[in-house]
Amino acid sequence: MVTGMMHPVWLSVFTNRDHMKDLRRYLTFKYIQYLVLPSPNIIITLLGSFASLYVMMILTLPSVSRKSTSVFISNMAQADILVGYSIFSAMTQDVIKSEVLSSSFQLTLKENFQIANVHVSSLLLSCVSLEAFLITFLPIQTCHIRTVRCAREATKIIWTSVITECFFYQLECFRDLSVSYFGIHKQILLLLNFCYGVTKLLKLSIYPIGLLLRIFNVYLFYKIYFRACDG
Repeated sequence: MVTGMMHPVWLSVFTNRDHMKDLRRYLTFKYIQYLVLPSPNIIITLLGSFASLYVMMILTLPSVSRKSTSVFISNMAQADILVGYSIFSAMTQDVIKSEVLSSSFQLTLKENFQIANVHVSSLLLSCVSLEAFLITFLPIQTCHIRTVRCAREATKIIWTSVITECFFYQLECFRDLSVSYFGIHKQILLLLNFCYGVTKLLKLSIYPIGLLLRIFNVYLFYKIYFRACDG
């Protein structure tokens, strides 16, 4: 009987607590995970995945505001699902029977899941920072762009860009294969060589872009913090 009463009591506590504080804690944790720590850590990654599952539960509650920030947070939590795909990819490394593709394809796929998670989350965090900056300094002038519709469009652009990036990375597993192995036409080979060139440019630009994102977020936090102190 006591056990039967625990479920409704726990549900009542869960639905009535201040979830906005939980979302702010989640964002703080994600800023540390993706924009402060120099490299991914397995423990932090797993903690982030559990936190994302909790946040996805929170966002299903009717009491949580459906604003543009919620769209960014929801997509950030969904991006952590890619960590599970990465683990699954590592566990099913022997599914592909081809001796040529089994190691390179699976390894690249696993890395791409991790890259997609980090890059999508970092860009979404920057969107949240920019939105907080606009709310603080230009609340009236920017109300027409701080909408759920614009947030959804921004997330679509982010996901499309990152998926395209990972697609180019995935093509690299075919670099060392001979043309005759798959019977690839020369025109297709030229297209693959073009993709390899694009991939090289992407890899060269990732570090400076990541550095600029960190500087961008630090600047926004600096401005918001001192505005709050002046207020």
